[in-house]
Amino acid sequence: MSEITNIQLLTPQHWKDYELIDCGDFEKLERFGKLILIRPEPQAVWPKTLGDVEWNKRYDIKFKGRSATSGEWLKKNSKTADRWHVEYKNKEVAIKLRLGLTSFKHVGVFPEQAVNWDYISDSVRLFETAQPKVLNLFAYTGGASLVAKAAGADTTHVDSIKQVVTWANENQELSGIDNIRWVVEDALKFVKRELKRGNKYNGIILDPPAYGHGPKGEKWKLEDHIMEMMQDVVQLLDPEEHFLILNTYSLGFSSVIVENLIRTSLPHVENLEIGELYLQATAGPKLPLGVFGKFRKMKKRSK
Repeated sequence: MSEITNIQLLTPQHWKDYELIDCGDFEKLERFGKLILIRPEPQAVWPKTLGDVEWNKRYDIKFKGRSATSGEWLKKNSKTADRWHVEYKNKEVAIKLRLGLTSFKHVGVFPEQAVNWDYISDSVRLFETAQPKVLNLFAYTGGASLVAKAAGADTTHVDSIKQVVTWANENQELSGIDNIRWVVEDALKFVKRELKRGNKYNGIILDPPAYGHGPKGEKWKLEDHIMEMMQDVVQLLDPEEHFLILNTYSLGFSSVIVENLIRTSLPHVENLEIGELYLQATAGPKLPLGVFGKFRKMKKRSK
């Protein structure tokens, strides 16, 4: 009989500078630091709890979509800054992130990822390896990279978009951290090169998009390429001591799919956890924001 893995529902526990106030009618009302934003949210198919009048009273900036890939930010007060900072702190680390109004609804952080950040800092702290090597793929503005480095890991950050890596470097400086290795490259290509070099990592983080492009036009489509990626990355794991996080945000991708991907790539996986990430709105609803699979193996301590 196949092993049964319980599906977890996890939400961040340590945010002070982020709050999901409410969500519904395909929008979310969020506080990032002192600013309150309204942004589109395709998962919020239920009605708002607080209602339009309350939302309109509270927000500072609202994103109005024009198409699937573009839109504009509407400010109540034209003097409201386009860029500002937030901090994230858990028991092990503290990082700072520069946020900004991008051309399409994103601001530079996915707050639900704090659940994975805690797992990263906890793993690095628990490892016996003095300076564990951590690889962050599809690394965006670097929240996970900063957490790994701040916890004491030798960290490599890979993303295919140069401007995003520049932004991550700004976050490094803001956080008072240095020496993260920045790589602007297609993630799958980078992994295959690391395999050829014989390199190993104690931690690997993957947060792949549904669709994407490498710097040289390489195409990424989650369901077409994730199996190949998983089969490659498990070979990069240090056999004695490691962790891996696979996070996906794609409608129709379930945590059971993630479990199957991990178990077929690494049949003898230890301590596998799977589940959904969500944000708990202060007004009541839970907003689902992707699925994860993660596992770690510790060195066997000699008696």
